[in-house]
Amino acid sequence: MVVGGLREFAHRTGNGSGTPVLEESNGEELMRVQPSVAVALGNRSLESPGTLYITSRKLIWLSDVDMAKGYAVDFLSISLHAVSRDQEAYSSPCIYTQIEVEDDEDEEDEDDTESTGALDLSKIREMRLVPSDSTQLDTLFDVFCECAELNPEPIEEEEEEEEEEEHNWVFSADQMVVGGGAEEDGEWPISQSPTSVIGLSIGDEGGLAQPMLELQINDQRFDDAEEMVHESETKDH
Repeated sequence: MVVGGLREFAHRTGNGSGTPVLEESNGEELMRVQPSVAVALGNRSLESPGTLYITSRKLIWLSDVDMAKGYAVDFLSISLHAVSRDQEAYSSPCIYTQIEVEDDEDEEDEDDTESTGALDLSKIREMRLVPSDSTQLDTLFDVFCECAELNPEPIEEEEEEEEEEEHNWVFSADQMVVGGGAEEDGEWPISQSPTSVIGLSIGDEGGLAQPMLELQINDQRFDDAEEMVHESETKDH
């Protein structure tokens, strides 16, 4: 899945001073508007309050001070959201979110700022939304949950094929020939029941066949011993 992560958003109606422009042609709908919400990105301090717009596809935060400033993140990129009221974890009650980002193997430094000191949104993994009215946290959380359900993670074709291959280990009795079958083992046929190969890994037929053969030999010896005892008792009588 392609991870979008956090990004800048400045598409507003009304000559750039109104509400965010939605992708209505793709079915995006506005689910809730929460005014006076401050945002903290990563370990940075709170920014000036803005307005939070929750749509059926993404979160949008627009600054009330700087009309050209705003952030957006798709629900598909949000891996976790929760209500946080623990002041030891954060100073203000908030909605805490974790954001998936693209892994960069060449980058060992996970700082969210570029070498120039500018904020690099593509590296932001955490975002906190702090409403001025903390009694709205539970309501916001419920809307988050509803929208998350509207955006299930898509199953890629490669993942489906891998899952099918991983579970393609059920064989019929005719396919499970252990040790060459009855013709090669003479009077000691090896059982080919599917239940006999529980825990058998591919290429381990030899390790299973030997104890099975010994078990059947021992069973036969017990049968011979019982017959000898029975014949002896018959002669004595």
